[in-house]
Amino acid sequence: MAKFKDSLEYHSTGRKGKIEVISTKPCQTAEDLSLAYSPGVAEPCLAIQKNPDDAYKYTAKGNLIAVVSNGTAVLGLGNLGALAGKPVMEGKGILFKRFADIDVFDIELDTEDPDEIIKACQLLEPTFGGINLEDIKAPECFYIEETLKKTMKIPVFHDDQHGTAIISSAALINALHLVGKKMEDIRIVVNGAGASANSCAKLAIALGVKPNNMIMCDTKGVIYKGRVEGMNPYKELFAAETSFRTLEEAAVGADVLFGLSAKGAFTKEMIASMAPNPVIFAMANPDPEITPEDAYSVRDDVMIATGRSDYPNQVNNVLGFPFIFRGALDCRASCINEEMKLAAVKALAQLAREEVPDSVCKAYGNQKFAFGRDYIIPKPFDPRVLLHVAPAIAKAAMDSGVARQPIEDMAKYIEHLESTQGKSKEIMRMIINKAKSDPKTIVFPEGDNEKIIRAAKELVEEGIAKPILIGDRKKIIQKMTELNIELDVPIIEPAESSLTDSYANELYELRQRKGLTLNESLRMLRRKSRTHFGTMMVRMGDADALLGGIDTHYPETIRPALEVIGKQKGLSSVHGLYMMAFRKGVYFLADTTVTIDPTAEELAETAILAAEKVRMLDIEPRVAMLSFSNFGSVNHPQSKKVRQAVEIVKERAPDLMVEGEMQADTAVVPDILEGFTFSKLKTAANILIFPDLNSGNICYKLLHHLGGAEAIGPILMGMNKPVHVLQRGDSVNDIVNMAAIAVVDAQKA
Repeated sequence: MAKFKDSLEYHSTGRKGKIEVISTKPCQTAEDLSLAYSPGVAEPCLAIQKNPDDAYKYTAKGNLIAVVSNGTAVLGLGNLGALAGKPVMEGKGILFKRFADIDVFDIELDTEDPDEIIKACQLLEPTFGGINLEDIKAPECFYIEETLKKTMKIPVFHDDQHGTAIISSAALINALHLVGKKMEDIRIVVNGAGASANSCAKLAIALGVKPNNMIMCDTKGVIYKGRVEGMNPYKELFAAETSFRTLEEAAVGADVLFGLSAKGAFTKEMIASMAPNPVIFAMANPDPEITPEDAYSVRDDVMIATGRSDYPNQVNNVLGFPFIFRGALDCRASCINEEMKLAAVKALAQLAREEVPDSVCKAYGNQKFAFGRDYIIPKPFDPRVLLHVAPAIAKAAMDSGVARQPIEDMAKYIEHLESTQGKSKEIMRMIINKAKSDPKTIVFPEGDNEKIIRAAKELVEEGIAKPILIGDRKKIIQKMTELNIELDVPIIEPAESSLTDSYANELYELRQRKGLTLNESLRMLRRKSRTHFGTMMVRMGDADALLGGIDTHYPETIRPALEVIGKQKGLSSVHGLYMMAFRKGVYFLADTTVTIDPTAEELAETAILAAEKVRMLDIEPRVAMLSFSNFGSVNHPQSKKVRQAVEIVKERAPDLMVEGEMQADTAVVPDILEGFTFSKLKTAANILIFPDLNSGNICYKLLHHLGGAEAIGPILMGMNKPVHVLQRGDSVNDIVNMAAIAVVDAQKA
């Protein structure tokens, strides 16, 4: 009961329901209003009248889907009617937006007449780029979709049919691969004869299942040639020449059971009677035809998928429809055809065989996922699904001749899709592309760390960097074997390396007046500190950059770097920068990690170095020096320090757009900034320089955890050669991002 109460509170708290309409253009002034509506709106209207395709240029049509339902087959709840089905359709809208950045209007039609639904959809064609039919009962749904596909020039897709079919077919490909069976050899039993079952059966045949090896059952038993009771033209397509009359009979010796029916439809006796290594898809919602526990209690060679998130191998339609429509919209496909569906199936099946990123594991409570019996289909919160499925759909649309605006550069299209997942993706893709243009060598002192090894694999495969791993060779190779990773990179054991003696002499020369003896230098490099060894590699030119700290405290990486590599000439200190990426923008915060109570000189250095780093990203820097004071409003030593730092920056970098001292809201809210007409900063700052480490460190962590910003860093500024520090909780993706930043630094050096 508590769960049901939570659901009602979720839907009713605050703004009612789950969706709202948000303006994408400003409407704050009389001029804005004249452009948004009368008289300015006349211009796009006339342009569209002259060229209807301009609707995709001047309106939201190209990114707008209608989710259309009459509520006659709502989830597992049956015929609730149009109004009661509205929460489901709003939920569909959330999923379209969350996973593929597609806008949705949900349209609930109060009719059970299929011709009225057809007419309504046809009349809506000017408004939408595509139509997602949802929760319409069979057999009417078949007739509705078939008619609309013949009469409309935008993609129409009944997700209850094809979504389930696409996801389960991808899982079936992988399940058969794991049990060593071929599609053309299996015998499959489909229990259920509604929309989903019909489409699942058709797609399985398209993948290679022989029609005479497929038995379909409904509530009256096997659908066979000559049966009269409960038949319709859609069931007739799957009527089999067979002596089987019941589901129990059909299950004997079957390789696969597809359940699209009702709770408890599959019994333990049926499971026991199946062929070796049986595959079961129990997809009834909310309760499956048989639970995994019951199936495993009968035999341990079973492979099972359900529609539930609390079991492995969830067949979830959200893996399909957002990305299918994304690809179809982006190439302006006139329909979603069989070739596109099969492309989605194959893309999902292939993705499940790839290594799963840490970010996905974190989204599921830090579970580990690897291709196998409990992981045959990707997880819905895997961001790579968009990057695999949408391009596959677009390519299939182009290859089959239904794309009206073909995508010319698929690589750029994938980069565009990645950018829609957040500003950080867009910026990091730019950095990664720069890194790939001239990969540099990066040494990792913690070479035996699992995440470092996995990141090294990705860096090599993507051509971003050339990793060197420091550590025990046997341990690293053993770890690679455990991770099933083949990686041909240098592995250096300091105790055995021919470089150690020369490094020890150099380190001794460097630190002999700091209390270090030659013997201590040798001992440090051979046994004590792999970070010292790694920094010596960078100092001696045997590596271009160092990335370390995932297993250690921040100072344990910074200290050796300062001792061995040192800061740039003329600087009083090194400085730390974080890139904070929000959905629609990015800010750079400094110093957030190094100097506790900086002087005015150090603050000025931070600002100038941060501006240089931001320019490397092809972003024009706008610097705000932050304080609790606005341009002298408070006369206090802390605000005076910031004021003095501003003057130093203006003297050393006269072309840099910098202002201060100013309060944080003045720096980022244009309306407040406009009140200070004398300010050199005319628009919101994108670089925020904090007066001390307390404020900078606190701010970036709050923005990350409460403000939803993705934190990329810390980026260390002011070192003689590139060194960057990892955080203990960093994911493989974080390591790859920091490695790309280190490579770009090395390129500049």
